[in-house]
Amino acid sequence: MWQEPGGCPACGTGRGPGDASCPSAVPSTAGIPRRSRRRKSVTIAYESGQGDGAEQGATEPQRPHWEPRDWQQQLERIREMRRNRDAPVDEMGVEKCYDSSAPPQVMRYQVLLSLMLSSQTKDQVTSAAMLRLREHGLTVDSILQMDDATLGQIIYPVGFWRNKVKYIKQTTAILKQKYGGDIPRTVEELVQLPGVGPKMAHLAMNIAWDSVSGIAVDTHVHRITNRLKWVKKETRYPEETRVALEDWLPRDLWREINWLLVGFGQQTCLPVNPRCNECLNQDICPAAKRP
Repeated sequence: MWQEPGGCPACGTGRGPGDASCPSAVPSTAGIPRRSRRRKSVTIAYESGQGDGAEQGATEPQRPHWEPRDWQQQLERIREMRRNRDAPVDEMGVEKCYDSSAPPQVMRYQVLLSLMLSSQTKDQVTSAAMLRLREHGLTVDSILQMDDATLGQIIYPVGFWRNKVKYIKQTTAILKQKYGGDIPRTVEELVQLPGVGPKMAHLAMNIAWDSVSGIAVDTHVHRITNRLKWVKKETRYPEETRVALEDWLPRDLWREINWLLVGFGQQTCLPVNPRCNECLNQDICPAAKRP
């Protein structure tokens, strides 16, 4: 078919492809480099959250993560001081109080009871009370069948033993009625039990269920982490300390930190008159009493 020189092959007219009146005319893109157009669409998609930043070589700007000064060196030195594992918590702590040969459900119940008894009580006293309870057959049913006076005589002289008799009976009844004699599998349910606080709940998850749900902070962990400045600002309560620690401490250290610092607090970093002259962290501890 004849067409005018320079005409449009699509419509057969003499109008050129640059002529807006040509029926087949489309906006020209000749002047827009393909690369710049692609880059623009990628940028928009990324900014709108639809693109894959890693795939495009772009990453979201991250805020600096706070962590205490010298904490890794301090931790390694504490590990060295705890290498012998000869503190009271190592020999008579909760992990040594239950019958490891008992059925799993009974074992978990004994873990929970030893934690309840341990509050405001030295490990030696808790361990002795648990031994006496086990001699009477420490199960949910045996505790429910035991009268309050007998239970009190067995656990005395643990701290606040009268309150603990009441809490143990109430909690054991709940376990029987609501959990089939077992203990709850979550921190949220554990702290609903009478006489069970956050520290006990996290330790129960760790020891009884082999699950790391959080850092168990008792008076030793609370005191030592404040002395080391492992919290951004001084904390007043253990639960406040737990939240502050979990904000920066790597999760793979959460299980270890309670055992490590409790023993360190029992032997070296004492509540009163800490043995700073024996501590390997004397030169890098903000609270150290230096000669």
